Amino acid sequence: MHKILVSRCLLGHRVRYDGGAHGPFDLLQRWLDEGRVVALCPEVAGGLPTPRPPAEIRGGQGGAVLEGRLAVLTVDGEDVTAAFLAGAQQALALVREHGIRLALLKARSPSCGNLENYDGSFGGVRVPGEGVTAALLRREGVQVFSEEQLDEAQRVLAELESATGTSSAD
Repeated sequence: MHKILVSRCLLGHRVRYDGGAHGPFDLLQRWLDEGRVVALCPEVAGGLPTPRPPAEIRGGQGGAVLEGRLAVLTVDGEDVTAAFLAGAQQALALVREHGIRLALLKARSPSCGNLENYDGSFGGVRVPGEGVTAALLRREGVQVFSEEQLDEAQRVLAELESATGTSSAD
């Protein structure tokens, strides 16, 4: 059975920067029931409190943060890059430990966003980009989806299991 890394906030855990949560979604509940879910909030795992000031990456490019070219800054200008990098490394360790090839992470998060992010102005402007954790996992070969792509994630999981001859019953 394939394990899936899932953002804790999508499972209803109150770990978002504002102390909130999302979900749980029916599909995620089924994955939980099947024992597939490996839950992580990279920001909390990296040492940030809940609640915490909102943080963004200028230009929304988590890959540039991994390369040391950009910082993750809070709305107050505090550099929280080290915590974001530490959380991404913890996610990578879980991926390697559990052989994870699929992640479902929070859309537009500076850690977890997979297709777009906020531009760093704290004005709600979206740009193409990904969060720090999403960028690191993608570099490791993990397919990263958001809660807005549940159907696609479910399809890819079915393809992975078909290719390896496993199922939720295994």
